[in-house]
Amino acid sequence: MSSVTATTTTPSPVQSAPEGIRPRLDWRLRFGALSLIWGFSFLLIKVGTQGYAPFQVTLGRLAFGTAVLAVAMAVRREGLPRGARTWGHLAVAGFLLNALPFSLFAFAELTIPSTLAGICNATSPLWGMALSLVALSEDRPTRVRVAGLGVGFLGVLTVLGAWQGFAGLDARGTALALLASLSYPVGWIYVRRTLAGSSHSNLSLTGGQLLLATVQLAVVTPLFTTLPTTFAVGPLLAIAALGTLGTGLAVLVQYGLVAEVGPTTGQMVTYFVPVIAAAAGIVLLGETLTWSTPVGAVIVLAGAALTQVKPKGTA
Repeated sequence: MSSVTATTTTPSPVQSAPEGIRPRLDWRLRFGALSLIWGFSFLLIKVGTQGYAPFQVTLGRLAFGTAVLAVAMAVRREGLPRGARTWGHLAVAGFLLNALPFSLFAFAELTIPSTLAGICNATSPLWGMALSLVALSEDRPTRVRVAGLGVGFLGVLTVLGAWQGFAGLDARGTALALLASLSYPVGWIYVRRTLAGSSHSNLSLTGGQLLLATVQLAVVTPLFTTLPTTFAVGPLLAIAALGTLGTGLAVLVQYGLVAEVGPTTGQMVTYFVPVIAAAAGIVLLGETLTWSTPVGAVIVLAGAALTQVKPKGTA
């Protein structure tokens, strides 16, 4: 996700929208579409890994997403960023915000349901709040926000069934999904420290970021995987949809949302994603949930919402 402050699929380097864009659809329709796209991303990852290796899924996802942004840049006559320093920062951002978390989620869904992956993704604002208290001086540790951290991580323990000793839980897959969620705020903090205020447009920076992430996966994938002997059509279509919709089109949609309704409303998409991911996994993939998973998810989202409450007097 792309990110304003808390969302988690293809975070963008800066938090504003391309200039001169006048959306034709009402922002509520675009908000709903974005929630659906990101919510279904976890199902698409699961389907993709049924036919291809996790690194191959991620490489395809990034390649399709980069292609969408390349078309958008061509239409808007925007070029890639310039400067070795900018490209160096974008390479780190591409790794932390795209190559690493996308790969971790793909590996995680080899052994855990897409519903659990979607809920783990919702912990990203919690990790972000915890890290920003240390790394970003402007984020003050108010009582409400600290309480949100506590509530949120209590929800994580509920999802994982801690009182049962995590019985029946695939520890490795869950850990990978949580690590993926942690990677996003680490990347956000890095971007805020290195690319905030850049003279380049969001579209240009994000296009460069995705391009470099694609190159990283193109180097890594042949080292750890072999070419498939057959090409499964269903998983391939899932990867194409994941890239074009969830990693390319979603970025463009979110730019417009942030420009029109602001980052606070735009980041509310975060709270719909795990609900949609769970519904998609149950209805379309036949995944099952114990009572602790939806209950814990609600607690996680409540905690995440509290961490986004700003101190009085701040914009």
